[in-house]
Amino acid sequence: MTQSPPLSKTRRKKESQALQELGAELVALSSERLAALELPEFLRDAVMDAQRISGFEARRRQMQYIGKLMRKVDAEPIQARLEAWKSPERAQVAQFKRIETWRERLLAETNALTELIREYPHADARQFEALVRDALREREQNRPPRSYRELFQALRALMEMRDK
Repeated sequence: MTQSPPLSKTRRKKESQALQELGAELVALSSERLAALELPEFLRDAVMDAQRISGFEARRRQMQYIGKLMRKVDAEPIQARLEAWKSPERAQVAQFKRIETWRERLLAETNALTELIREYPHADARQFEALVRDALREREQNRPPRSYRELFQALRALMEMRDK
């Protein structure tokens, strides 16, 4: 029977740090989300205590204590639930970046509108052409970016329509 070699000190420190970071994520959760997690009572109490502590040093010690408590629980389901909650936010960020990219392309490239219409055939070409023209005019004249914002809103509506 072969035994696996003991964990190195560096590996133990990294795992401990990861658990402490997971504990910090728990402390940052709202009370509703915290209640939705199935945490052992001792860990839930420690997290709620940390949320009430405002002093820097006391909070730091409490965070270390939470990291220590995290070693006693199975962190996998907790991590999985936190990641699941982050997924919609990541999707929103990705969509926002996609809209921003299209808006900048429409304002910078002459053939971008044709590509947009090709990718989104149900798009109103005249509407986007007018919004791009007005946004460029606003930029040249240093006016408030009303059409620039409208272009963003139109792109978002267009992309949401296709995603549904």
